Amino acid sequence: MGTYQLCFLAIFWVFAISGADVVRFDASYQVLWGADHVKFLNQEREVQLSLDLNSGAAFGSKLSYGSGFFHMRIKVPNKNTSGVITTFYLISDAGDTRDEVDFEFLGNSEGEPITLQTNVYTNGQGYREQRVLLWFDPTTDFHTYKILWNQHHIVFYVDNTPIRVFKNNTNIGVMYPKQAMQIQASLWNASWASVTKIDWSCAPFLANYQDFNIVACPLQSGNYEVCYVSKYWWNQEKYWKLTRFQQKLYDNVRKEYMNYDYCDDRNRYPTPPPECASNRNAL
Repeated sequence: MGTYQLCFLAIFWVFAISGADVVRFDASYQVLWGADHVKFLNQEREVQLSLDLNSGAAFGSKLSYGSGFFHMRIKVPNKNTSGVITTFYLISDAGDTRDEVDFEFLGNSEGEPITLQTNVYTNGQGYREQRVLLWFDPTTDFHTYKILWNQHHIVFYVDNTPIRVFKNNTNIGVMYPKQAMQIQASLWNASWASVTKIDWSCAPFLANYQDFNIVACPLQSGNYEVCYVSKYWWNQEKYWKLTRFQQKLYDNVRKEYMNYDYCDDRNRYPTPPPECASNRNAL
């Protein structure tokens, strides 16, 4: 049964992102800042961002979206990367009422594991960090990082493994992202937030991105419910919750690889936030 389910999942993900390798960067994306620190490879089917003492870099989608299955293949910088942040995320804007869904790779001393941090902002309210120590070295090869966003839940995936679920719990007073969001990615200096400062002798730091096919519902503003209709496959009922097999994978990540969960931080939250229990059981 497990083998069958694994094969099914593999076939599903291949179908979902088919054509990704042949889409050029400029078809759907543009450089946001640090243009002189952006390098295009393989006929614009791969982008390399660099960070040095002068600048980092960022790119973003030309459109914003109201739901979808967002993905990017990423290889993060190696060497001593303390203070270096590599990102892939969705964001409505930079204001105080923004919605945001984050993957952030937190650099570390050479030889130490890199932490993958996720976060969800709703109407400007964040502080929902979860951190996972990955079961592989993300600096040596590309891996695919995915966000499934529909009206029922947001699921973060590493390759085919769900590592986080954020359900739509508006029925218990928890806000849920519904603003149109742009896809963004960046490489930047986070020394201000790190105990160990960047060792610039290791620069330039290089982050590589692939797969620029976007599978999502374009939405500039207005009625976000147009992006919840079932003609978009990720809105169909089978994607409203995890399968039992996916739940087992998710449980294993939480047990074996998660080293911080805001839900368990009693210094910040003496009483766990109301969404926490629901998000752990995603069936």
